[in-house]
Amino acid sequence: MKKSRYNTARKWLIFWTLFIGIGAVVGGVSMLIEPSGKILHMENMLPFFQKLPFADVLFRDYTFSGIALLIVNGLTNLTAAVLLLKKKKLGVILGGIFGVTLMLWICIQFYMFPLNFMSTIYFVFGLCQAITGFVAWKLLKREEGKQ
Repeated sequence: MKKSRYNTARKWLIFWTLFIGIGAVVGGVSMLIEPSGKILHMENMLPFFQKLPFADVLFRDYTFSGIALLIVNGLTNLTAAVLLLKKKKLGVILGGIFGVTLMLWICIQFYMFPLNFMSTIYFVFGLCQAITGFVAWKLLKREEGKQ
């Protein structure tokens, strides 16, 4: 039996959605548990958020950031992972889109923070996820065409 290239790409996309999704849930929940940022050793980074609109209201602590991280990168990626595990085409599409979403999220960090390893590596992770999603989508379309 020939190994499916689509299934290989789908498994990689499952890895990326789980890796990013679980990490974002842990980070978001940590910010909600301790809005000062101490759990994540981010208490000194809050002044960097003052560049953003509505900073005096939304970024007095990490509550809003935690909610945003949980929703934008956590729950979305975990939803895509579940769809991928159920072998739904929508999981492939969303998995790729959420890689782009992560890159956009990190672009905001590039604007706010000095250049740093964490932001840069997560941008690369988002790029890998987006590329994996695109490749999986193309391979799925090819396999659908053979049927």
